[in-house]
Amino acid sequence: MATAGVFRLGGAIVGTNAFRFYEGVLGVRLGFDQMAQTGDIDIASFERLSLALEDTVTPPLQKILGEFEFDEVPALRNEGVWRWRQTRNDLPVEFLTPSFDETEGTRPLAALGTYAKALNHLNYLIAEPIPAVALYRSGILVQVPRPERFAIHKLIVADRRRDGPDSLKAVKDRMQAAFLIEVLAEDRPDELAEAYEDAKSMGSRWRERLTKSLGRVPEARERLDRL
Repeated sequence: MATAGVFRLGGAIVGTNAFRFYEGVLGVRLGFDQMAQTGDIDIASFERLSLALEDTVTPPLQKILGEFEFDEVPALRNEGVWRWRQTRNDLPVEFLTPSFDETEGTRPLAALGTYAKALNHLNYLIAEPIPAVALYRSGILVQVPRPERFAIHKLIVADRRRDGPDSLKAVKDRMQAAFLIEVLAEDRPDELAEAYEDAKSMGSRWRERLTKSLGRVPEARERLDRL
């Protein structure tokens, strides 16, 4: 995907795979416990950026994924395909994009030649992504969210989980957020403070979600309050 231009054209790895890149970005060790484990690959991009670029990945994503034995996962009626699954090990790849209204259907990503699931709050996460290097052969240049935005976004996501704030995924969200907040409060306090204030400025609903999640990780709340 990197060779085809997915990351050059605005794609960013999100989710736990992005979290694992922060070992190199921040110079820390994550270990291999529950906090750093995942079973999927999520790639996000802005729909408007994808349209403005007037460029596309080459070869098409369908060809790339097909060569690695990924099949399309049928979408709901009137929705474009945004999810693939590898037949030999059930590994899913999902494409995501920000939603700027109450609906969370699908949107086309013209530059990537695919559809993407639209999600609220994602615009905050992938604003101003940063480069990162995947340690494979001579290295693969990708994009990931800024770590301070990733940390705050995980607090938001943990509270809006449809399976509840006590689900395993929500617990992992808060663990990742707390870990990054601890590191960033020491190494990049200004960036962390700015990301936190930016999220709170998004409105009362954002502040409510942050407050609920931080109530479950008091150490992280104390660190943010001291910034």
